[in-house]
Amino acid sequence: MKSPNFSAPSAELDSRVARFGLRVAASLTEHSNALPHDVSERLRFAREQAVARASQARAAAGAAVSTSPGVALMGSTLALNGGPRSGADGGGLWTLLLSALPLLLLAAGLLLMQQGQVNEQIAAAAEVDTALLSDSLPPSAFTDPGFAEFLRDAEE
Repeated sequence: MKSPNFSAPSAELDSRVARFGLRVAASLTEHSNALPHDVSERLRFAREQAVARASQARAAAGAAVSTSPGVALMGSTLALNGGPRSGADGGGLWTLLLSALPLLLLAAGLLLMQQGQVNEQIAAAAEVDTALLSDSLPPSAFTDPGFAEFLRDAEE
């Protein structure tokens, strides 16, 4: 069984909805001539009020989308709305600090990892030096100029 694709409305569905709306509007227009005058005036007044409320709701929804965090429909996808960027209450500063927190934690983690690697390299070098210095060396090794230089570099 093929699953329906809900990611984007199909053009066929849009055309069917448009045709249905046109048929309903034509039918209402055709039968509106048979209505008494007082009923048609009440309907006209109600229609004007509905249009005014709809325009106010659209204006309020547009303002709400631009000033409050939430979910916005962008084409066929949903996106999170970031909300206000600044305010008199200092909310922008807290938002900035909280958004920088993951970056600071990442930098601290990287510094700790680097310090751990440096400590491992020091421990490995110390192990090699200990192995070299604890071996029994022939007396001629102590007179070798390269060995003396090695000991001077190790002291620094």
